[in-house]
Amino acid sequence: MFTLDYRSRAPIYEQLYNNISRLAALGALAADEQLPSVRSLAQDLGVNPNTVQKAYQMLEHDGIIYSLLGKGSFIASDLTPLLQKRMLAEKELTAALETAAKTGITQKEIEEHVKNFFNRRETDV
Repeated sequence: MFTLDYRSRAPIYEQLYNNISRLAALGALAADEQLPSVRSLAQDLGVNPNTVQKAYQMLEHDGIIYSLLGKGSFIASDLTPLLQKRMLAEKELTAALETAAKTGITQKEIEEHVKNFFNRRETDV
């Protein structure tokens, strides 16, 4: 369900945070869907439970998941914080594209940069 790159320089908890955030944003994890327990997920991924706990705490802090005492962690039904981050990213991307266009970078060059970025990202994740 979650993919981690143990060779990546990105910390495992950050990779897990990004995986869950992305899956929630894409709808692959439904609202109110229960996540695996910290111990279970740690065992499945072969990582320390504290690593999973840190990712879950960050997700809860950012409003992407919520926890119920004795029941576990669940995907939040209101992903407004996640959507706000996405909208901010889109604004920043638009601003960067405007700057690139004003400095003479062509659409083809931008597309090549985007393609290279995602190719590198796939091998890093």
